[in-house]
Amino acid sequence: MNGHVGLIHSILPATVDLHVRVPDNHPSSRNLGSERVGSGTLVDSEGYILTVHYITVGASSVTVTLVGGEQFSGQLAAQDQESGIALIKIPAHGLPFLRLAERGSVTLGQPTVMIASSGEGERRVSGGYVSSMEPYDGHWEYMIEKTIRVTAFNPGFGGGTLANFRGELIGVVSLNLNAIGKFSLAIPADYYREFEQELKQHGEVRSRPRHPWLGFYPQPFAGHVVVGGLVPGGPAERFGLKEGDIILRVEQKEIRSRPELYQQMWKKRPGERISFRILREERSFDLDVIGAVRSDRYRS
Repeated sequence: MNGHVGLIHSILPATVDLHVRVPDNHPSSRNLGSERVGSGTLVDSEGYILTVHYITVGASSVTVTLVGGEQFSGQLAAQDQESGIALIKIPAHGLPFLRLAERGSVTLGQPTVMIASSGEGERRVSGGYVSSMEPYDGHWEYMIEKTIRVTAFNPGFGGGTLANFRGELIGVVSLNLNAIGKFSLAIPADYYREFEQELKQHGEVRSRPRHPWLGFYPQPFAGHVVVGGLVPGGPAERFGLKEGDIILRVEQKEIRSRPELYQQMWKKRPGERISFRILREERSFDLDVIGAVRSDRYRS
């Protein structure tokens, strides 16, 4: 028990609270709100903080509070909507931080500790075991090939710290998976490690091909994929997709699941036509949609 207490106290100084304000007219405010709270982890001594993208997208101001109560005005330094991570920078030096665990060191059954902000100087802790590292696909045109799923609920705000028992960062806590049990999903720190220098230098990942963004919310239903909703003014709406449409094929490939849909869509690049076969009210037809760049719409 004393060892666990010592572990927690070694991690706590590197955890932060985030208070983010977003203009009411920003496209993300409709779904995520204009005032957001989150957690983050200091990943170097020069004030870089790793968190989740949905907390920071569209930020006009970011207030960062350290464990001791000291506050800083943070700047959004980088966003990677493909992986779901973001980087905040505060003007401070010599800060405590967590080192990244070695690449590929996470294993099934591994014990972990999760620490998240619950309000400025307050932190909450939970522990669990790695139950899965399988891919994850979300309804907002999001899919990553590797996740870390832990047998515990995130105890605080999104973006919290997932660490191993050596006090090293292994992931950024993103979602509670209430629908399938008491699990939390974290984005592996390897996604940050791979693109760290690009994110710090350019504020984005430039070496990886961009996915086309259509602005719709596909949902699995009875062995098919259905358009569950549309982003107002997005490419999908502009080119004629409608809520309730069933997607039968993409580029002549039959679609039975959301991962299959994304895999086919993402063979294209922004600005290229994507051919859909749609079933709408017992009538099937072809429809072309030209994908856009998601970050262009959601840029601060």
